[in-house]
Amino acid sequence: MSAADPTLPLVVLTNPIHAEAMALLTPHARVVTAGDTTPDTLRALAGEAAGLIVRAQLPDDILDHAPYLRGIVRHGVGLDFVPLEAATARGIPVANLPGSNTGAVAEYVFAALFHLRRRLGHLDGTLRGAGWLAAKTLASDLGEIGGTTIGILGTGEIGRRVARVARDGFGMRVLGHSRSARHRGQASDDGLFEAVDRETLFAESDAVVVACPLTPETRGLVDAGLIGRMRPDAVLINVARGPIVQAEALAAALRAGAIGGAALDVFEVQPLPDDHPYRACPNLLLTPHVAGTSADSLRVMGLGAAEEMIRILAGERPHNLVNPPALAHR
Repeated sequence: MSAADPTLPLVVLTNPIHAEAMALLTPHARVVTAGDTTPDTLRALAGEAAGLIVRAQLPDDILDHAPYLRGIVRHGVGLDFVPLEAATARGIPVANLPGSNTGAVAEYVFAALFHLRRRLGHLDGTLRGAGWLAAKTLASDLGEIGGTTIGILGTGEIGRRVARVARDGFGMRVLGHSRSARHRGQASDDGLFEAVDRETLFAESDAVVVACPLTPETRGLVDAGLIGRMRPDAVLINVARGPIVQAEALAAALRAGAIGGAALDVFEVQPLPDDHPYRACPNLLLTPHVAGTSADSLRVMGLGAAEEMIRILAGERPHNLVNPPALAHR
């Protein structure tokens, strides 16, 4: 087997990848999957690695322990798992897979929105426990999403896919905010959303979707001030990164009934600690960072990551290189 061939370069996976991706990669590399994603485990495995395929947070100093590293591939899109600046400074190319899980995340947004608005699980439980009439009565207070306003914080690929589904599928008014928006209060170039400032987005939306990348500027961006602008029946859905939303502020708003509910797929500390305040909050859907995970997306991401790593090992430029200055060091 190629995995046992000592002449092949070593590629370390922080987590397993799709079986088809493994079959594609193993003729080109010895592939080792980390037993866990603790910093010490990843540092130890990086010692002989020529490549890293990343599905979990790398320690900030991982490159200090990886003297033979030729490249890093993000199994997904977000780059906050990777020490990008350090990689660029060392001439190590980093690639990601834009668009690979866009559809899965957009579907999650609307599944979460239906969960919060139509409450099918609660209806099912009430019917089973309290009877037909008790469950039927609950439906009188449930709202539709058609014709309501959705605000999207971050209008990249995922944000735009959500906007398109919201506008074309449900006839929703769509507000959008990003740092690159050029015309506040005007439609985007393709008419998908109305560009507004953050304060307007939170004040006028029935549902706010957090879909922006985690950067120093967005860390803690959704704070008590923005949450306080939300309508009493509005809901918040975070499919980006946990630290973008200030946990204490959101938990306080939920406990006080100041907003209608929330759905969170990402958290500042993962796994979510057993004693985290979120666990006791009402009207809160918690899922374990799976918005972009499906059988289809895992296959696409796995194959894409394997293909990019094969290019890197062959000395070729990856198709989705995110740090071109790294190649200037060569």
